[in-house]
Amino acid sequence: MSLSAEDRRRYSRHLAIPEFGEEGQAKLAASSVLVVGTGGLGSPVLLYLAAAGVGRLGFVDDDVVELSNLQRQVLHSTADLGRRKVDSAADTLHALNPGIELVRHDMRFSAETAETLLGDYDVIVTAVDNFPARFLLNDACVLLRKTLVEGAILRFIGLAMTIRGGETACYRCVFPEMPATASVPSPADAGVFGPVAGTVGCIQACEVVKVVTGIGEPLYDRLLQFDAAEMTFQEVVLSREPDCPVCGREPAITSLAEAGRP
Repeated sequence: MSLSAEDRRRYSRHLAIPEFGEEGQAKLAASSVLVVGTGGLGSPVLLYLAAAGVGRLGFVDDDVVELSNLQRQVLHSTADLGRRKVDSAADTLHALNPGIELVRHDMRFSAETAETLLGDYDVIVTAVDNFPARFLLNDACVLLRKTLVEGAILRFIGLAMTIRGGETACYRCVFPEMPATASVPSPADAGVFGPVAGTVGCIQACEVVKVVTGIGEPLYDRLLQFDAAEMTFQEVVLSREPDCPVCGREPAITSLAEAGRP
């Protein structure tokens, strides 16, 4: 595709990067990305992907904006209290970049909707705050051979990894089984240091752009851990587990109907 004069001004800092240039910007414009969640992680991911010029940007959420969200969910404002998050997100993103297509999915991500939703997008982003949705996303992307950019936050800690479904280590290669509900505190109970959401969300946005454009080395077979309290990053090298319940040699999970199970 050819860039308009306005596009050249808008994306001039991308075009100035030799490894990026017009080709990278064109790949972004031709890409489609689905972000599941428009909260703490989804906010920075969506803002940076919209700003970067992703051609079709979808987002899934069935919640409304609450006052306690605003400490970290920078996509929304005080004026949005009580609004559907997908509507608030759409208004903010359109104001930032009216030249991209925004697709709002006002629903809860589920096994029943997974294939329809994921099938329409090139790259999927995990921006959820609960284990059932996280495991379901992982399993569905492995089964559908989709690329998933995973992120998680709690208190001062953030995690990120990128999964090429069926080819690289997946979330269950690291965490084979969903933990019992009572064994891990939720972000609402344990708290989230606001800037951690921004940091990990920005890392996820970086990963999406790298996957789409082919620039750099995504976090395939690598788990990145960020500790804001100590201001450290640690990397763990991963490999596909032969006994992984979804991507192993004899998987126990072989269909979307079974995906996301404990």
